[in-house]
Amino acid sequence: MRLTTIGLNHQTAPVAIREQLAFSAENLPHAVRNLADTAAAEALILSTCNRTELYCVGDAEQIIDWWANYHGFQAAEIRPYLYVHGCSETIRHAFRVACGLDSMVLGEPQILGQMKDALRVAEQEDCLGTWLNGLFQKTFATAKEVRSHTSVGDSTVSMASAAVKMAEQQFGDLSAKNVLFVGAGEMIELVATYFAAKNPQRITIANRSLPRAENLCQRLQLAQDVRLLQDLPDILADYDIVIASTASNLPIIDAQMVQNAMNQRQNQAMFMLDLAVPRDIAPQVAQISGVHLHTVDDIAAIVQNGKASRREAAAAAEHMVGQKVAEFIGWQQSRQRVPLICALRNEGERARQQVLENAMKQLARGASPEEVLERLSVQLTNKLLHAPTRLLNKGEDSGLVDAVSAIYRLHHAKPSSNRLI
Repeated sequence: MRLTTIGLNHQTAPVAIREQLAFSAENLPHAVRNLADTAAAEALILSTCNRTELYCVGDAEQIIDWWANYHGFQAAEIRPYLYVHGCSETIRHAFRVACGLDSMVLGEPQILGQMKDALRVAEQEDCLGTWLNGLFQKTFATAKEVRSHTSVGDSTVSMASAAVKMAEQQFGDLSAKNVLFVGAGEMIELVATYFAAKNPQRITIANRSLPRAENLCQRLQLAQDVRLLQDLPDILADYDIVIASTASNLPIIDAQMVQNAMNQRQNQAMFMLDLAVPRDIAPQVAQISGVHLHTVDDIAAIVQNGKASRREAAAAAEHMVGQKVAEFIGWQQSRQRVPLICALRNEGERARQQVLENAMKQLARGASPEEVLERLSVQLTNKLLHAPTRLLNKGEDSGLVDAVSAIYRLHHAKPSSNRLI
């Protein structure tokens, strides 16, 4: 058993694949519990719009089989989209992800919070042990240090700001536009913050729960313009910009709904951005005249624009990550030596107890303390040195000789290579 990561992200799989292999927030607790019960000794699942990753202690092939079966696939069908990391690669990958070095938006901070949420779910489901706990505590500490001592997260072009830029490319000035947000989660809050700064004519939040939508309006200091998701067919035509990000497993906005809205708008252009995985807007919507539908994958070109200015900071961050990886591997190796250390000390304690018992018997028979102490010291020395002496007498083994010399801090003469003729 060892640390392993199996995953896919925006670089290895299109959104159509990612959404089929993702785990919704609702299903995540059951999934990680099932994974730990059936295919891994320890498990944590990170599932976002851009990546799904399974961090485990276990066999990679068994974990891939589990993932495929959980979503109704054969392992061979999903394997082309996956990356598999072994122990040391898993450590580096986790550190890079937490620092935003593996994100679509270089240095973006949101992924760190998502990793902490994933850890909390795994903890609640009792799916963590020594290795994953140690890995993620070190991961979060590394991310904090990297972000504090480098500028890798400075001046990032976020997905939220990129969403505004895409809408501006479509419409130009947004002040006369009506904006509808579908959902009231963290991603919608980030995007809505950027759109609110553009002072659009109207912002509406549609959500499954009205109180949550109202709370979001309060946090953003927006007018209380909220609707239920079931109202979407009736209100969709009123909006020029529609941005969706919910935890639904199925599309909330289908092609017929959008077609009806476009008929009411007389095909006046509508910008739609689906930030959810699985998708909230049916992909067939893109075929409707006048609709400009985009997904998270379409944001990539925009967020790359500011990447060059952060390369130097990223190089410094990568160097720090390398150092932290080496530190964690050293800790991991020391943990692996703990059982051997315990066994060695137990053996020493067994020898001590044995010679002490003999000494107590001799004292009870009337032997002098001086004589007993002398025998005790000789017996204990012989017991502790018997095993290494016996191994050394078996033959010349330079590795064993060097190890014994280092353990006991001995300076021995190297055997001569000259032969007698």
